Amino acid sequence: MRELWELREIVWRNRWRYAAGLLSVLLVDLLQLAIPKVLERVTDALKSGQAGPRFLLWHIGLLLVLATGIFVFRYFWRWFVFGVARTIEYELRNRLMAHYLHLDAAWHQQRKVGDLMAHATNDIPLVRFAFGGGMVMAVDAAILISLTVFMMAFTIDAKLTAVALLPMPLLAAVALFFGRAVHRRTREAQEAFSHLTDEVQEALSGLRVLKAFALEAQMQRRFAAVAESARNRNLAVARVQALFQPLVQLLFGLSLLLTLAYGGALVIRGVITLGEFVAFTAYLGLLTWPMLAIGWMINVFQRGAAAMARLNAIFAERPTVRDDARAVTKAAEGGKTDPGKENAVVAAREAGAVQGAAFPRLRGEIVIRHLTFTYPQAEEPALRDVSLTIPAGARVGIVGRTGSGKTTLVNLLARLYDVPEGTIWIDGREIHTIPLAVLRRNIAVVPQDHFLFSDTIRGNVVYGVDAWTEDAVQAAVQAAQLQRDLAAFPEGLETVVGERGVALSGGQKQRVAIARALLKDAPILILDDALSAVDAETETALLESLRPLMHGRTTIIVAHRLSAVRDCDKIVVLDEGRVVEEGTHEELLARGGLYRQLYETQQLEAQVDAESADVPDEVSVGQKEVSR
Repeated sequence: MRELWELREIVWRNRWRYAAGLLSVLLVDLLQLAIPKVLERVTDALKSGQAGPRFLLWHIGLLLVLATGIFVFRYFWRWFVFGVARTIEYELRNRLMAHYLHLDAAWHQQRKVGDLMAHATNDIPLVRFAFGGGMVMAVDAAILISLTVFMMAFTIDAKLTAVALLPMPLLAAVALFFGRAVHRRTREAQEAFSHLTDEVQEALSGLRVLKAFALEAQMQRRFAAVAESARNRNLAVARVQALFQPLVQLLFGLSLLLTLAYGGALVIRGVITLGEFVAFTAYLGLLTWPMLAIGWMINVFQRGAAAMARLNAIFAERPTVRDDARAVTKAAEGGKTDPGKENAVVAAREAGAVQGAAFPRLRGEIVIRHLTFTYPQAEEPALRDVSLTIPAGARVGIVGRTGSGKTTLVNLLARLYDVPEGTIWIDGREIHTIPLAVLRRNIAVVPQDHFLFSDTIRGNVVYGVDAWTEDAVQAAVQAAQLQRDLAAFPEGLETVVGERGVALSGGQKQRVAIARALLKDAPILILDDALSAVDAETETALLESLRPLMHGRTTIIVAHRLSAVRDCDKIVVLDEGRVVEEGTHEELLARGGLYRQLYETQQLEAQVDAESADVPDEVSVGQKEVSR
């Protein structure tokens, strides 16, 4: 149960609501304990012939008052205790979501979305029920058992109470054994549910691919296998629960049998009255619920603890990319450090903490010195000894073969992965001394996957921009060459794009992502293969419209087609993680190196495509001649 102790701070903040709820539970139990005493008096009065109409009416009214009080206070404990449980659920969901957002890209790449969803959809409700129904059952059982045993022993007969409670130690042993089994099997069932959720998410996300390759039946078989595993794990939990509850009832039946045998003998010998015996059996009946509640309580707390253990494992994860508490204070005041000094990083780290709000807007000067980077799960470096200088306001193109490290380089500029110390400097400041919020606020990125949210086109364009005007939105849309496409949509900017932008083509999604980056108006703009899904004509028009917006802004264009970077101030060629060439388009062509090879290959591909576009017409003409 120690896993649930992690939420003690939330419970303490809501202690008065919990106290009011548990006090209501106590009052309900006290009112319930009064009912057997009323039955005792009525039974003895009936046996002795002293129960007149007035006596009976008064006691019937008393029972109604007791029942009404039980109803009222039972409502209050449900309101207070379950309200606190819902508060815990609410805060736990927010905490989990905030933690997901806090963890870096490398961590998320190693996790499946379905598994992460299962923590929010399945684990948190189990924790909530532990602090709601589980807490009430625990307190109710403890109070009701204690008070009932007290009333049985001190108001009726202690020996009869001892005989009736003989099976209770065995019940405790059974509860302990089954509690451990429930905890273990519940954890396995939760993990199986995570796999099931992940399969559903993956199948729905890849539905187009499944249908394109006619893999529906194969996917159904795969899902059925995962679903069967989840079913078997949950049935294992159900088997334990199904066995535990009858055992509790069996032990309670044994207790009732001993009561009837010994208690009946006491009535016959006149040691207790018939009314006392009726009251005793009524008290024993009151113990039925707490005895069953012990089983439910153990099940609920063990399942909640297993779920909380899974959540705690997530909360224990820490991002590798985070702000350095020792980042320079003087950097926020405009101070700089020289990347050429050997002790620059050390000096920057010792100067104190930086508040992001006080940090000035970046200009965009980027200096990279001997950068070597290896992904956490990889053996070979993705970048090897990269050195590069990008002046503020320059336009730089980065090209190279697939897998040469282009995207890795721009991801490191935004610190999506942690950067080796002393390798990247922006405006003369070592990148670790710039708060993450400041760094990413000053960088606008159009990534390769151009992810769109299930919102309108306008909602996706203005996403992440706190203050915007309609004129600014229209300017960004025009610069991204989206105006003609919007005219084809009946709703224009208010068109809902669907999940992941399914209603748009690949080129349209890319241009929406470009408009979003332009509206951000950051001093550093990174286009990571952002023109790959548009045709050559649209690419030319897009680059032409972006040209004035790039003025005074450091622009890095990662591209596969060399036509996208030919007008850049400098082009950097990467190969196997190394910078192999630098220069303008003309200079690189004149050198006859890798850039020229890539250029000639693309020229040849363009020529082949142009010639193949004419082939169908020629073939059709030839066929017509033959047919004549």
